[in-house]
Amino acid sequence: MQVPLLDLSKQLDPLRDEIIEAVTEVIDSTAYILGPRVERLEDEIAAYCGGGIGIGVASGTDALLAALMALGVGPGDLVLTTPYSFFATMGCIVRLGATPLFVDIDPVSFNIDPDKIDEALAMDPARTAKIKLILPVHLYGQCADMERIMAVSRRYNIPVLEDAAQAIGASCPITDNGATSWHRAGNIGTAGCFSFFPSKNLGGIGDGGMVITRDEALAELIRIIRVHGGAPKYHHKIIGGNFRLDPIQAAVLSVKLPHLDSWHEARRDNADLYGRLFSRKGLGDFIIQPRAVYRAAAELLEPVPDFHIYNQYVIRAKDRDGLLAFLVNEGIGVEIYYPIPLHKQKCLEELGYNDLSFPEAEKAAAETLALPIYPEMTDSMQEYVVDRIAAFYEKNRD
Repeated sequence: MQVPLLDLSKQLDPLRDEIIEAVTEVIDSTAYILGPRVERLEDEIAAYCGGGIGIGVASGTDALLAALMALGVGPGDLVLTTPYSFFATMGCIVRLGATPLFVDIDPVSFNIDPDKIDEALAMDPARTAKIKLILPVHLYGQCADMERIMAVSRRYNIPVLEDAAQAIGASCPITDNGATSWHRAGNIGTAGCFSFFPSKNLGGIGDGGMVITRDEALAELIRIIRVHGGAPKYHHKIIGGNFRLDPIQAAVLSVKLPHLDSWHEARRDNADLYGRLFSRKGLGDFIIQPRAVYRAAAELLEPVPDFHIYNQYVIRAKDRDGLLAFLVNEGIGVEIYYPIPLHKQKCLEELGYNDLSFPEAEKAAAETLALPIYPEMTDSMQEYVVDRIAAFYEKNRD
């Protein structure tokens, strides 16, 4: 049996006619730069995330870059963030001449550890004064502990920019004055950044991204930055970039958005089935399954919020590299997110980052493996994946 890591054709088939109609409408309109389709999606995504203002940009990386620029990040600034994420999280900081200040991750959620944030800020007041921003990443489809992160943010008066590229629709509980409510990723801090890369739960047919914020002045500045800093056209008080969202991508995403919650639900169902299958096979000595940290709180509510959207289903595995090679040979698509922590990247070697140690991030990089989790997977596919994992450990039990 062949089980791909992701099969976009299964998602495309039932939406094909509607997508073609929407794309054709854009082509026939000749409104090829920004325009009504982009504005419509901006409103839809903002509403889906719980309110605020959406600014469509060309990619998730551009969302981070434009937001960092608008928040004034530049040379001499520090941005506190995680060492365990996709390169863009760190790359955008360095590209602006700022310096990433890494703190380690929580070993359960793989998200940045709020205790480590607090420790880093309390350690060196002179250094803390240079921290322009806290940049948590909502990794694999569940939110970082935003209640605690926002408490730290308020205590030190440092704004928070959320990297929600993998977590559109994911929610976390926040208690205020004794009342707990659920807030969606990207709409908790000063601003949130999203990616519509094709492999995301809400993916386009190419690159795309968006920034969400409730700050009208910040939103307007990001709009100006995405068109080279021109306001009005050909008048430039600031330097921006060409960060515009393509209306064809916006049209496709508007078709897909109404289906997103059902896709999230299917991914959670697949995660539950994995859990049952792993239990039946008695694989607890060899793998650690992902844990949805807000699940218990979520299940007390009706309807159940999207506490985890499983952009990836990531296990910790004994002899990870051996298991990876075995599964690939058995026709199963797997991936490592991420094999090299950001502080160990070659491009930071001359800055001394390679000598730093973040044990939990390094351990995660050595042990984690993403299994197929896409909504259209069949039970038999998942049974095959778990059967092959069991076969590997049976073969290599000694």
